[in-house]
Amino acid sequence: MAIENYERINFLDHILAIDENGDFIPEIDKDTGQQKIDRITRLPVWKPLQQGTVHSEKVMNHLDSNIERNREYIIALQTNIRRLQIQMELDGRVPGNSGTFADTLDGNTNKIKLDKTMTEIIEAVEKDATALKVASVKGFTALTQVTIYDDEHSEDVMITEVGTDMIKVSALATTYKKGAKVARSNVEMDYVKAEMRFGDWRTYNVELVEVL
Repeated sequence: MAIENYERINFLDHILAIDENGDFIPEIDKDTGQQKIDRITRLPVWKPLQQGTVHSEKVMNHLDSNIERNREYIIALQTNIRRLQIQMELDGRVPGNSGTFADTLDGNTNKIKLDKTMTEIIEAVEKDATALKVASVKGFTALTQVTIYDDEHSEDVMITEVGTDMIKVSALATTYKKGAKVARSNVEMDYVKAEMRFGDWRTYNVELVEVL
């Protein structure tokens, strides 16, 4: 967010002139020779030594718009500080992501956003397998780390190659069921409570039943 130049109003006090006796000097109407009367307040008008800044819509809107703009700057600054704090906290703790996978949990698009790319394998795989037939390869890239998991096992593996319907990974340490998930992260975000929760770790069997 660019910082705009601020034009100062330079408020002035309204100071009344006084005579040698310390009395206010009346403002004389040239037409009547009498002291002027304010048409709105109906009060006598006194000669000013310094004309003060007029309280007006223009002056107040100038202040109002700059208060709003400064508020936006502060909110943006707080968000940036939070992002930096998260990145510093995670730096070196997340293999394959260099500590920059985090989402700041404020619902906005971030430069350090959590990668939630996910798919499932469509065939069971055995231990030491390296080829995973998946429902979709969208969002997956080679040389990135993913987690494969079902309701019994989970492990982190490195993607070595991405095909049209298959992802090749480093050798699996165990077997996985059909429907097991392959994900960059299985974390679920709670934007209301601003916290991370473990995602779904179960697989399901769906049976079609005809309703009569």
